[in-house]
Amino acid sequence: MEIKEILQALPSLSISDRLKIAESALQLVLQEKHSLTKDQQKRQLELAAIAAIVDYAPGSELDIFSGLEAEDFWALHNREMS
Repeated sequence: MEIKEILQALPSLSISDRLKIAESALQLVLQEKHSLTKDQQKRQLELAAIAAIVDYAPGSELDIFSGLEAEDFWALHNREMS
């Protein structure tokens, strides 16, 4: 069965069945993760970090709060509390 077919079938299943599928998939992922060597785990983390670069690039949705980095949080907080 192709991923596309699985994803198309999910909406027609009951919530209980979808949860069973999600739980089974998560358990398979966790089993595979635990069977990886340290080098393989490190490589997966490196690949995930590379894939996430786009999410944190200037102009991305996750970048919208970066302008607040220079602000003094506690100074703002104390001003609001006064």
